Amino acid sequence: ESEVSMINRNAGERPVKVSPETLEIIDKALYASENTEGAFDITVGPVVRLWDFQNNVLPDEKMIKERLKLVGYRNVIVDKEKSTVFLKTKGVQIDLGGIIKGYAADRAVEILKKNRIKSGIVAVAGDIKMFGKRPPTGSDNGLWNVGIQNPRQKSDRDEIIAAIGLSDTGISTSGDYQKFFIKDGKRYHHLLNPKTGYPVYDCQSATVITKDAVFTDAFATGIFILGPRKGMDVLKRLGFDGVIVDRDGKIHVTEGIKDKIKWNN
Repeated sequence: ESEVSMINRNAGERPVKVSPETLEIIDKALYASENTEGAFDITVGPVVRLWDFQNNVLPDEKMIKERLKLVGYRNVIVDKEKSTVFLKTKGVQIDLGGIIKGYAADRAVEILKKNRIKSGIVAVAGDIKMFGKRPPTGSDNGLWNVGIQNPRQKSDRDEIIAAIGLSDTGISTSGDYQKFFIKDGKRYHHLLNPKTGYPVYDCQSATVITKDAVFTDAFATGIFILGPRKGMDVLKRLGFDGVIVDRDGKIHVTEGIKDKIKWNN
């Protein structure tokens, strides 16, 4: 009975009136799509569902090509005046899984602040939003210390490549180590290119840091898929910060955090 289900059921037929919250998150998802050349795309679900990462099963290539016809964020039409969302093509579906956790973190922080909570950290899976400052210890100015995971850690323990002190900001990481299987010596992970339906291999991980966790969530995925060169260009153009670990393990860091990040040698 959700609004997203109603939008999907009426694809190709009619626009669906939705709440301001649903309209806002879909509009922000489209903003992320437009600014990542469609690398982040809320219509990629039909292809994602073909992949079985639990049982290490590769999907049929013909099925992927068939489902790709239903992928494309330009099928999503948002009418802000009428508060409606319309999917132009029958069979197209939207899935907000790639942006909803960051949005939830932002909303949780708003509610905590309304209840006079002055500082804290909200983590929704790997999407984190910090607000205010914690009691300072030593010379850290009360910033929240957040670690960036090593995408090629050698043990079961969480290894970090770097840490950064943050306040009033969001941070998210997308990596090829989060959900994957190896078949015939090749790693197949869950970050799929919406244009091909297959994983991309230019990055090991992409971390995005900016004020709104809704954008760190979506752009971490989009920038991972774009790759290090285009990804760094997007971060610079939008004024976001980030850390990209490319396929060879080389680390790319935006200018805004170069002096703030502490590396684990």
